[in-house]
Amino acid sequence: MPAVVVSGSGENQEFEGRITLYVTVCVIIAAFGGLMFGYDVGISGGVTSMDDFLKKFFPVVYKKKQHAHENNYCKYDNQSLQLFTSSLYIAALIASFVASKVCSKAGRKPTVQIASIFFLIGVVLTAGGLNIEMIIFGRIFLGFGVGFANQAVPLFLSEIAPTNIRGALNISFQLFITIGILLSNLVNYFTANIHPHGWRISLGIAGIPASMLCVGSILICETPTSLIERHKFEKGRKVLRKIRGVENVDDEFDSIVHACEMARQVKDPFRKLMKPVSRPPLVIAVCLQIFQQFTGINAVMFYAPVLFQTVGFGNDAALLSSVITGLVNVFSTIISIYLVDKAGRRILLLEACVQMLISQVIIGIILFKGLKATGANLSKGEAIFVVVLVCTFVMGFAWSWGPLGWLIPSETFPLETRSVGFAFAVSTNMLFTFVIAQAFLSMLCKMQAGIFFFFAAWIIIMGVFTWFLLPETKGVPVDSMVDKVWKQHWLWRSFVAEDEFRTDVKVV
Repeated sequence: MPAVVVSGSGENQEFEGRITLYVTVCVIIAAFGGLMFGYDVGISGGVTSMDDFLKKFFPVVYKKKQHAHENNYCKYDNQSLQLFTSSLYIAALIASFVASKVCSKAGRKPTVQIASIFFLIGVVLTAGGLNIEMIIFGRIFLGFGVGFANQAVPLFLSEIAPTNIRGALNISFQLFITIGILLSNLVNYFTANIHPHGWRISLGIAGIPASMLCVGSILICETPTSLIERHKFEKGRKVLRKIRGVENVDDEFDSIVHACEMARQVKDPFRKLMKPVSRPPLVIAVCLQIFQQFTGINAVMFYAPVLFQTVGFGNDAALLSSVITGLVNVFSTIISIYLVDKAGRRILLLEACVQMLISQVIIGIILFKGLKATGANLSKGEAIFVVVLVCTFVMGFAWSWGPLGWLIPSETFPLETRSVGFAFAVSTNMLFTFVIAQAFLSMLCKMQAGIFFFFAAWIIIMGVFTWFLLPETKGVPVDSMVDKVWKQHWLWRSFVAEDEFRTDVKVV
């Protein structure tokens, strides 16, 4: 299957190559970084609802939980408990900028290896935690791993994949995140009744994918783009032959060399990123990350067991409901892989806004009418309907804002600002993930059912942004983005100066 690259002049050029077994293996290994991220996202909600964990580290929360009738919304409101979850994301925010430098100077492969080591240290500290400081330090190390993995893996996937399936392979990172969330929900469901160390098993099982990523990162290759960017030309050519499965890679090799030479002329990528000409991809990348978090998705995924207990499910039933939403998440992401290069980015985002808005508003109405701060929980039928609505919400997110929040920034930044630009995207994502993780339980306590109307309002803003400010990028090569996207847009064309862009560089 040939890979196609379109030059800035609009000419198509086919490069020889096929989807090799080696590329498939490399993609799977690298995507384990996404699985670790997803597992860490999902595991915390189940663990923080386990009585054994609460009694050991958060006895105040445990006592409050036993008197749930006093306030249905506030039984888990505790800043230290939220810090257990959110500390991972503030660490990832800081790590992402360091990872950007490592990614550029040392390569994608070493960055993935460093991520796996951080993951392993974090697993040991959290699973073996003896006090609250130890488990929070463990979450911080896991956050370092997330920062390095989220920086390197999407770039690795984009640069190693044949161009014609780059979108689908890039979304495999998001698919593995959803698989990690599903696995964490399954693990929590089975360990919840293992006393008194079920929570240690839940946290410790993360060592399996972390170890697989560590060993696998030794086996994967460095990307040809990274090697050539660091003047390792012959090694880059050799790797290119290996991943394409053909001997004749001269045209593709020359196009990468040319792109790297042009990118090398930019001595200060950060300064280039701050110029008006870089404003369109930067603003879109940052806004996508903010909006991704303010859909409310991580509030749902972090605290799904807590949320379902709030609406009236018992502990086991709440964890099982989380498993159901995890399954929906995985299969909906697979749908995105199929549709993203066929339907396009904008239609998926806009459709999902409508779907998520309806789900959030109805959930808010049900809780507002049926679940007061004190008194009886929802009826069984109402609680089941809330689970269905949560699944509908997760479905919309998983085939749109989830994967496309990572895909679009990876395809809109040019090579010279790609690493630092993507670092901004990752760090923004981690910052607002931290904000939501740290604030959600307190918001749930203070706003009660109104929290769902809060997120619904943000979804309206997201829809307006997408309709007016987000152009379609389906099928547009990176080097043609200026002429075919930014210069055609009613707003972004005002930021584009003719003499500051290159339209004849081939980017692979």
